[in-house]
Amino acid sequence: HAYDRVDIPTQAQVDAYLPPFEPVQVLDCNEPVSIGAMVGPDAFFEVRYLQHHKQQQALDLIPALAAEFKVQFGRDSGGLIRCYRCDDAETIVVALGSVNGTIKDAVDERRKGGQRIGSVSICSFRPFPLAEVRAALQGAQRVVVIEKSLAVGIGGMVSEGVRKALSGINLKGYTVIAGLGGRPITLNSLTRLFAQAERDELKQLNFLDLNWDVVNRELARSRQQRRAGPSAENILRDLAQTGPRLTQEQTQP
Repeated sequence: HAYDRVDIPTQAQVDAYLPPFEPVQVLDCNEPVSIGAMVGPDAFFEVRYLQHHKQQQALDLIPALAAEFKVQFGRDSGGLIRCYRCDDAETIVVALGSVNGTIKDAVDERRKGGQRIGSVSICSFRPFPLAEVRAALQGAQRVVVIEKSLAVGIGGMVSEGVRKALSGINLKGYTVIAGLGGRPITLNSLTRLFAQAERDELKQLNFLDLNWDVVNRELARSRQQRRAGPSAENILRDLAQTGPRLTQEQTQP
């Protein structure tokens, strides 16, 4: 659980900003309709293209609406991306969602030590703001993408968008998987991680605070036993016997 200050606008401000809600499709027993109807081969391709087309239009619409929001409410709503201390940054951290708060704190800590580091918060994942991300990152020497989800077999989905945005630009890129299953992403862990990134000591794909003792024990079991059983059950059984212990040394492969 966490708490934070919240700015709640007045109802009059909200009514002035939002248009009246006028649904196109309604549930009416007297006029039954099919909502979310299936589309067959004769129209599916066109429907999907129109979804893509409208997403591309949103790249222009989102910043315009964000500007209107700022005029109406006096604060920034985000738009496509938010840059933090990026103007002179040699290292830029990219992330999506709530982890950006802790990332900013870690950036401030590294800045106190004279390190030129900043962060970019992705506010719009779809459509992905390729041009804006490219403009924000092209002056850096390296990019660290913090991912709170793992696309098994490839890494992270935000990283794929960042990689596409930086096509043709020569800078170092690192992906860091973190916080899976609700595991805390701490300020100390991020500060150490960023120090490693600044020295270019990271791998292309990294796993923050992964307990390598647990991983290696399960890998050894699978090599020794032909039918070792589900990894999740094995690990839970081990943790029940030994208790979870995570040290800085265990986070290194």
